[in-house]
Amino acid sequence: MSQPLPLNGLSVIVTGAGRGLGRAEALELARLGASVVVNDYGQPGRDGSGEASATPAEEVAEEIRAAGGRAVAHLGDVSDHEQARALVELAVDTYGKLDVLVNNAGILRDRMVFSMTEDEWDSVIRVHLKGHFNTTHFAASHWRARSKESGGPVHGRIVNTSSEAFLAGSAGQPNYAAAKGGIVGLTTSTALALARYGVTANAICPRARTRMTEDVFAGLQEPADGRLDALAPEHVSPLVGYLASPAAAKVNGQLFVVHGGMVAIVERPRVAAKFDSSKETFSFDELDELLSPYYEDRPTGETFAAAEVLGLKRD
Repeated sequence: MSQPLPLNGLSVIVTGAGRGLGRAEALELARLGASVVVNDYGQPGRDGSGEASATPAEEVAEEIRAAGGRAVAHLGDVSDHEQARALVELAVDTYGKLDVLVNNAGILRDRMVFSMTEDEWDSVIRVHLKGHFNTTHFAASHWRARSKESGGPVHGRIVNTSSEAFLAGSAGQPNYAAAKGGIVGLTTSTALALARYGVTANAICPRARTRMTEDVFAGLQEPADGRLDALAPEHVSPLVGYLASPAAAKVNGQLFVVHGGMVAIVERPRVAAKFDSSKETFSFDELDELLSPYYEDRPTGETFAAAEVLGLKRD
């Protein structure tokens, strides 16, 4: 007798699911038994340019249905508060409830910090960070109401998408790196706030070959012998499926790096060194004597030790 699929009876939203990582995640969640709302704004430009189109979301939803799953498409901009509300309401109206939210939608507008315009900054922060907040807000309200009505915990899962740009730095992406760092803060705050209702919130830093990363991985060729590309989004989606499942009930407020058959759990930053003033408070001279030697032999711009250990720094 076959075992039931781990996500049977659960409904999920995947944002930015018309292409790349979001598409792979939506397909995997459906394969594991979930009913899926495939959200995508459908703009052709990775910078968020071009006319919105329902086609990418509809094509993925049809792919799920053709494989025997349940899926509906949603054309919507998650950075718009009311459109995010409508997205969550669509899941509840279609499937009776929402169980899992996977936030993946994003855009790129890369520029060095000294050249970046206000609009380039605002647009990336809006889509990534505000987009994550908007959907989280309405999903959290839904789960809190359900928990109060039932008098106990519910199955609620949030999987947010951060990036190694936050962990290891990315010189030409100050807007993107800031948004992805903000998403980690949003995730840990949400994890604490919703745990009492049975809801978990975790974040992933995926490395995958998609439209968003075509420049980053341009020099790394896909295997020609039919093997799965080490940078294929399909390496990321199984972790999303696990975090969405009942099996991950005790996994909360965590940050994972995932790519190429590897999953790493990232610790929260730890104190690397500590200095105490010899008097009531520090003087400039004392700080100079303590801190300057400490940094003298360290590389300029050194970032989190976690990035060093995982080999995440870009060449």
